[in-house]
Amino acid sequence: MRILVTNCNTTKEMTKEIAAGAWAAASPGTEILARTPRWGPESAEGWLDSYLSAAAVLQLLHEETEPFDAVVMAGFGEHGREGARELLSVPVVDITEAGAHLACLLGRRYGVVTTLDRTRGQIEDSLHTAGVARHCVAVVGTGLGVLELADTDRAAPAFLTAARRARDAGAEVLVLGCAGMTGLHRRISAELAVPVVDGVAAAVRLAESLVALGLSTSRAGSYAEPLPKRRRWPGVSVDGPGQLIP
Repeated sequence: MRILVTNCNTTKEMTKEIAAGAWAAASPGTEILARTPRWGPESAEGWLDSYLSAAAVLQLLHEETEPFDAVVMAGFGEHGREGARELLSVPVVDITEAGAHLACLLGRRYGVVTTLDRTRGQIEDSLHTAGVARHCVAVVGTGLGVLELADTDRAAPAFLTAARRARDAGAEVLVLGCAGMTGLHRRISAELAVPVVDGVAAAVRLAESLVALGLSTSRAGSYAEPLPKRRRWPGVSVDGPGQLIP
């Protein structure tokens, strides 16, 4: 089984961190193909970044030449998952809803610990669209930007502080709200004695399950194949619905 994991930004070091987390979560025999968009923001931290990122990731998926069995979109709260589900004929799992769905299996209420407060609205909207928002009691920012997560001396205590706030708000389970946080879940769980879900790991395991069960995105209605028309991608002109990758 091959799972394509897409970073939502152009920072290759973060792609490597995401890939390491995906490989650690993957079952024996699963291969991880990690990809970085060719263009877009160096970090996704706001609506503008998110929409640019979505277009760049969709182009990445459209142009991918290696075969794969499922996609994991590793951008927490970022846009694009619905478009990817129209474009591809394989399962598409977004780390935002993957983390939330698993959290709902572990407790009645969960909280999200993320980077900057400015991303909270996007995350709340994403959870609402996925149908899991009503179980979320708090989305708490750490005050750290995405690119600051590499400084573990700052990141770890900041996330612990934010995680305590989410727990004190009533969260029985915590979800790490950024792909760049992969690896922090064990430390936070041990400190606070609550389950902590890493979205990348959750998405990889859910993608494996969908493939193993022979399931993929429904074409009845919302995620029907794109209508035939001319679509102009950066540097490319395509007739028809685009390349649907089996």
